[in-house]
Amino acid sequence: MTTQRYTSRTTGISLSVCLCALVSGQFVVAQETGAPMSAIDWLSESVSDAAIVAPPTTSIVPDEPAVAATVGVPQVTVTPLDTNTGQALGLLAREVTGLPLGLWRHSDADTLNDLVAAQQIESLPAIQDLLRTLLLAEAEPPKPTNSTPDLFLARVDKLLDLGALEPALAMLERADTTDRNVFRRFFDVGLLTGQENKGCDILTARPDLAPTLPARIFCLARNGDWSAAALTLNTARVLGDVSDTDDQLLTLFLEPELAEEAAPLPPVSRVSPLSFRMRAAIGDGIGTASLPRAFAQADLRDTAGWKAQLDAVERLIRTQAIAPNTFFAVYTDHQPAASGGVWDRVEAVQRFDTAIRARDPNAVAATLPVAWSAMQKVHAERAFATTYADDLSGLPLGDASDLQFEIGLMSASYETIAVDAEPKSQQDWFMVAVATGRFDEVAAIGPLQIAIQAAFSGAKPAQVSQDLVANGQLGEALLRAIVQFNIGQQGETADVTQALALFRMVGLEATARRAALEILVLERRS
Repeated sequence: MTTQRYTSRTTGISLSVCLCALVSGQFVVAQETGAPMSAIDWLSESVSDAAIVAPPTTSIVPDEPAVAATVGVPQVTVTPLDTNTGQALGLLAREVTGLPLGLWRHSDADTLNDLVAAQQIESLPAIQDLLRTLLLAEAEPPKPTNSTPDLFLARVDKLLDLGALEPALAMLERADTTDRNVFRRFFDVGLLTGQENKGCDILTARPDLAPTLPARIFCLARNGDWSAAALTLNTARVLGDVSDTDDQLLTLFLEPELAEEAAPLPPVSRVSPLSFRMRAAIGDGIGTASLPRAFAQADLRDTAGWKAQLDAVERLIRTQAIAPNTFFAVYTDHQPAASGGVWDRVEAVQRFDTAIRARDPNAVAATLPVAWSAMQKVHAERAFATTYADDLSGLPLGDASDLQFEIGLMSASYETIAVDAEPKSQQDWFMVAVATGRFDEVAAIGPLQIAIQAAFSGAKPAQVSQDLVANGQLGEALLRAIVQFNIGQQGETADVTQALALFRMVGLEATARRAALEILVLERRS
């Protein structure tokens, strides 16, 4: 069924760590064979200080009440980060999210790190909203152990897995960039977003922070000290501190005029942001389609061709790593010059966009089904609804009115759309009941509707979730509920009930309604 596609149709872009389950309150993770690399796998490797060849010296509050009713990704309010003092870490202030400062405080740090790492990349938009809010929320860290990685870094790595580089960079900028683990993420994200100068400026003052020798040489050249860069590379050759592959790439980067006569660079199984950036600089760029999702952000620059930009936004919209207006700005930037695949989708959306701007009901009714089908193929239904639902509202669309209704329910105006709707079927009536929270006039049919109605009619969350909330472990309870909901989409409807019930119990009524509506709309279109 269509709802399963967000969890089972991997094509290399679904989970960094997957097949998560909650068993008797214990978190169990099974590694998927062939799963895409997580952020920690493609980030620059840290190296010891001894491996860095230095350039010549002449060159150089108590817990707050329950959660607010609406959780999304609102305007960012910046809170300074300091991983050493234990203060609250995050970009979204608690006044915005409604989440308490003690979100993580009482949970085991290792468990939280595992739960964050195991969160599914592609899911329903309402669930993605909640996950992203948890990753960005201002909250105090759990008590660390000597061997426990920082939860802050786990949150940043999950943002990188999602391809959400801008908020990840904003988090890192407010952390201690002289910390090695923070800096290597900061440096790599800067490379992918065209802001590498920020990292290189830090390395000018602190060359010991270079995550790799090539990073040190790159920044020397980037800052204009080509002679020091060449000397550093030559010294590394003599000492045997540079691989043949890195030697060839760095040589061509420092002397690009040699590229025409040089042997082709060998393919590599592991592409770092630095090698990706340097290969592009010497005219040997690597396509991002087979690389981790974060690399797609590099194709959003003006220097990339339109086809590359289209492919990038279609990857990134699946995880809401870009805003809907960015997606549609690329989609409508030029007229398609070919047909098939992405070009057909672009043409369908452009025809609809022209019709909706003209407020022509007949043209809208004719183009809407094709445009909506195109958006379903790339999992951009939420982006389409966010952009066009208000403009669609009130237009007389005849046979396309069913789509008009469903798209409205996928938007932030879902409750208003439901109140004004004229339901035609039991499914319509049930979705109106979900949107308004009133189930007294409709009976559920089928396992999924029954599971959803139970959650809105007094069903309780799993006991382990109730206990976590009672113990002040709200963040852990929500992470487990997200996992549980995603499992429920695959047919375990009891998990859908318990997850939705947990959201409602802690005040996330809007999250529960939107997730239920999305799973119903997507099932209905299967």
